[in-house]
Amino acid sequence: MTASVNVDRALLADGSVVALRELGPADADALSALHRDLPVDDRYLRFFSSAPRHLDEFVARLTSPEEPRHVVIGAFASDVLVGAASYVPLDDDTAEVALVVAHDRQSHGVGTLLLEHLVSAARRRGVRRFRADVLTANSKMLRVFADLGLVSTSEADSGEVRVDLGLDLGERYLEAVADREQAADVASLRAVLKPKSVVVVGASRKSSSVGNAVLANLLGGDYAGALYAVNPHARHVLGVPCHPTVTDLPEAPDLAVVCVPAEAVAQVAEDCGRRGVKALVVITSGVEPDRLLEVVRRHGMRMVGPNCVGVSSTDPDVRLDATFTRDRTGQGGIGLVTQSGGVAIAVAERLRRLGLGTSQLVSTGDKFDVSGNDLLLWWERDERTRAVALYLESFGNPRKFSRLARRVARRKPVLAIRAASSEAGQRAAASHTASTATPAVTRDALFRQAGVIAVDGVEEMVDVLAALHGTPLPTGRSVAVLGNAGGLGVLAADACAHHGLVVADLGQGTVEALEALLPGTASAHNPVDTTAVVDEATFGRCLDLLVADPAVDAVIAVTVPTALGDPAGGIHPTAKPVLAVSPDQDGAVSLRDDAIACYTEPARAAAVLAALAERATWLRRPAPQSDELSGIDLPTARAVVAEHFAAEPGGGWLDPDQVVRLLGAFGLPVLGGVLVRDAEAAVVAQRSFGGPVALKAVARGLLHKSKGGGVLLDLAGEDAVTYAFESLRDRFGEQLHGVFVQPMAERGRELIVGVVTDPQFGPLVVTGLGGVDTDLLDDRAAALAPLSRADADDLLRGFRAAPKVFREHDEAAVRDVLLRVGRLAELVPELAELDLNPLVLTGPRALAVDARVRVAPAEPVDPFLRRLRDPRRTS
Repeated sequence: MTASVNVDRALLADGSVVALRELGPADADALSALHRDLPVDDRYLRFFSSAPRHLDEFVARLTSPEEPRHVVIGAFASDVLVGAASYVPLDDDTAEVALVVAHDRQSHGVGTLLLEHLVSAARRRGVRRFRADVLTANSKMLRVFADLGLVSTSEADSGEVRVDLGLDLGERYLEAVADREQAADVASLRAVLKPKSVVVVGASRKSSSVGNAVLANLLGGDYAGALYAVNPHARHVLGVPCHPTVTDLPEAPDLAVVCVPAEAVAQVAEDCGRRGVKALVVITSGVEPDRLLEVVRRHGMRMVGPNCVGVSSTDPDVRLDATFTRDRTGQGGIGLVTQSGGVAIAVAERLRRLGLGTSQLVSTGDKFDVSGNDLLLWWERDERTRAVALYLESFGNPRKFSRLARRVARRKPVLAIRAASSEAGQRAAASHTASTATPAVTRDALFRQAGVIAVDGVEEMVDVLAALHGTPLPTGRSVAVLGNAGGLGVLAADACAHHGLVVADLGQGTVEALEALLPGTASAHNPVDTTAVVDEATFGRCLDLLVADPAVDAVIAVTVPTALGDPAGGIHPTAKPVLAVSPDQDGAVSLRDDAIACYTEPARAAAVLAALAERATWLRRPAPQSDELSGIDLPTARAVVAEHFAAEPGGGWLDPDQVVRLLGAFGLPVLGGVLVRDAEAAVVAQRSFGGPVALKAVARGLLHKSKGGGVLLDLAGEDAVTYAFESLRDRFGEQLHGVFVQPMAERGRELIVGVVTDPQFGPLVVTGLGGVDTDLLDDRAAALAPLSRADADDLLRGFRAAPKVFREHDEAAVRDVLLRVGRLAELVPELAELDLNPLVLTGPRALAVDARVRVAPAEPVDPFLRRLRDPRRTS
């Protein structure tokens, strides 16, 4: 394979790895050989298109300098070209596509993978439609197009079928890509999580060594497969026969656990690759990435680590403990992946104490290859895994993570410990919106939209997992508190309010029934205080009465033992969620025999119940889909951006008239105006508007116009406008290169809507209270684009003042603005920052009175393209 820095490696359906790159003139002989080796019957069934019809024409196009827009992508296995996909532009947005796949590689997913990469390359170059002429007899190729997931039309004529494919990446296509990626990823990870044979390389006789500990855990866990050890200086370690090198092993193991010094890791990986090992777990730390990754990719292996604790699986058919942890994880249904070995050990140990356990544990360490995204693909359909727990210090591909996590969260809970996630918020923020986009805000928006339950540490993660083990989800946020100690009941009610839960108003019938059961000194209103004298049977009947009340969605039952007894025995599972609080128990959380989670503090129970309520709310959200928005003129928007780059190749803030044209192209309600260079033109503009105007300075370095004294309001008449213009010129001097004249807008409630784009996470849309005090109030909500209607609704209700704002004003106009801003951020990748501040609400209308937009050069990125992770790649 010709060396290239632009090589992607991706998985086929069987889990094997191919390399993909664009072909050039030097590849013409390989392409000829690929076609020549096809059986005669295959040549014109698998290699098709009306132009080029014949191979010599195709190769001529590949080698001709007159065909710069002709793109060919090749797939290589062990440096041999096994497939190629090509397109030739027919006009500005349509191209003809061709595909050829080696006969012995057909039906392995090579063609589909090539087409996905060809679609991505074409979209980056502005192609929006593929056309193909396929022989009617070529049912395989027609099936490939049908299954690709793109919107297509076809017409049959004279033995050929003309297929037209739209290259807009809709939900159907992205789901089809994710399904194919899952099948391939699961196939490749079987060698990691279900290996039939394992070798420990660096198995030492020293009990203090990592290699010894790993081998001991594999033996102690009664690993179900064949077990080997490599140590050139020992004949046996812990009773396992040793071999001098991997090359000397009697068979090629599925998995090698590497515990050798850092300087030897790359050579061990090379030996493993040559021997046919399918996967590595590299425990060693301090490994230089370039050489190791080159070896792993060249041999098509998967790799966990380096610098990790290892992997384990409690599947009874596997019984794999390839870690150096002190205690083995218990068998259970929690899939655990962490970048931190310490977090992995801490979570696994606490789960073990609860009587819970893991299905698989993967410590990804430096995450050179296998990442959280890979494990999400594995766990989505793994029936043994009932919940997923994550600790991720970084996101290699956050947009793909969001999509995968959303798929998994629809089937089973996904939890993540909050940790640093981006450098976006570390830069100096130039806009109000950018000042909001800290790493925490961006990460939390990602988790919220993906349905991930975000927690603040190991203890909180275990608290929630304990409840998820056997507690149904609440249908709402209304809680009843039942206790035999009044003070603890009050604390529980306060904790519910603190975590956004509602202390339920009990129905009159419920109150009367409770009063009939309880002594006169009890309180039958929520929180219910039974007093210390009730027995467990009475306490249980009180619980049933609360559960039967339609106003109650969940119950927190707080009990303390007294000399008169302990009513905790009356707590029992019901159709609605019940969490117990027992301050005298050992440990912060426990699981009772009936699977009810019990906590030492009311605040912990309330926090867990709030997390369960959030998950229930998210599950009721409709599946994400893009709203059809009328009045979007993308060509005009792109022309505005191109106009700015023609003058300022490095990007920057658009002039006010450019801002108005850009926003107008997306149907956004923006107050227009006229950019003028002298006082006379300002007067003419004021007269044309027929009323008072605002003058806004357009000056170098002036970003916040109001704070910088660059806004003068309510100006009417020639003298007032002239004086105002001269005042601005005097104030800003040579920095002033124009004044924007706008009609005065009707006053109303002021919001901010903005966008800031992070290179990894993409555009973040922000809204909240606006105007001159926006930074002081700091009341905002954020969501990552693209926005669904549900995401827009979350933004509308996500800032503290939202209930008051939308009691007085219609949500519809603001929702439309949010959706259009989100679409702008999605379709114009050069958008770096945007502020609509203020967005003025008057009755049912919303109007952006002031707007600023910054653009920056941006290379289009396809976050959903199927390719293996490379930590050296920046996108």
